[in-house]
Amino acid sequence: MKYSKAEFIFPEELLRIIQEYVQGELVYIPKPKAAHLKWGEKTRSKGVVSARNAEIQSLFRNGVSIRELADRYFLSCESIKKIIYKKN
Repeated sequence: MKYSKAEFIFPEELLRIIQEYVQGELVYIPKPKAAHLKWGEKTRSKGVVSARNAEIQSLFRNGVSIRELADRYFLSCESIKKIIYKKN
């Protein structure tokens, strides 16, 4: 999060109105809901995890045990079960 001086951002009239509510404090102004990104949309993380999960499901269907998958992907057995039994 970036710190910016209000006097350089807001018009003078708006700054006076804001000062009626708060003075000398840090105020967080959130992004509009429409500007929020879902997890992994900014990077390739979501695609990488989805591909890994599809591979885990495929290996399980082909007979690889949950314990072996957990060891291979450095995940807990419970995490592997969640991936395998997740409804798409």
